[in-house]
Parts: sequence; structure tokens; C-alpha cells
Amino acid sequence: MKLIHEGLFQTDPPALLGQRCAACGAPAFPRSDTCPLCGALDPEPVVLSETGTLWGWTEVTAPPPGYLGEVPFGFGVVELPDGLRVVTRIGGAIGELELGCAMAFRLVTLGEGDAAAVSWEFAR
Repeated sequence: MKLIHEGLFQTDPPALLGQRCAACGAPAFPRSDTCPLCGALDPEPVVLSETGTLWGWTEVTAPPPGYLGEVPFGFGVVELPDGLRVVTRIGGAIGELELGCAMAFRLVTLGEGDAAAVSWEFAR
């Protein structure tokens, strides 16, 4: 099965792929060739934390163009202990979420058949 986008996450073990700058120490997601804070070249690749806290969220009720999954679905920001906030799909029952609740990273399959792709989300 294909990944929704190469280089954003790994499947074994499941985790987001980020970076940490050797010059200023700033974490970032997604990975890039430079630090988004100081511009230093070649930040160190890191595997980001699998847990975090919910910082904010909303419910998406209309599918964006090209979206393969079901609606409604959650979309929000999870703050990781690595020191950054990640914009992410939010899984589970949106009505049961609370600001600051614990969230865990997991893989999710969107779509069906030949159009199916593996993505990620954080869920309670």
C-alpha cells in the first residue's frame, strides 16, 4: 500500500519524522534541508515523540479536494514533548476531546482498493 506522502512518517515502528538543528537546537516537522528557525544547513533527522497533548482542534465536515477518507473527521494541533506543535488529522470521537488531553500517534488507512493510502493521525 502506498504512503500518503513519502518522508513524513515511518511505518515500522510507526512514528513522525522530524529534525533538530545542531546550531540552535530547534525541532521541526516536516524534515527539510535547512532549519526553519536559523537557516542552518543539514539539521539532524530525528524520530518524533509518539505522544502529545491536544492544543486545538475542529471538525471537518466537507472533504477537501483529493481527500480519500471519510467525513466528518478531526483536524487540529498536537503539542509534542519534543518542543513543537504538529498540525495533524485527529482520530476518534471529536465530541469526546478536551483541551490538553493526551493524544497518541497512529497510522490510518484512507480510501479503499487501489486508491487506498496510509497516513497518520493522533487520537485519544
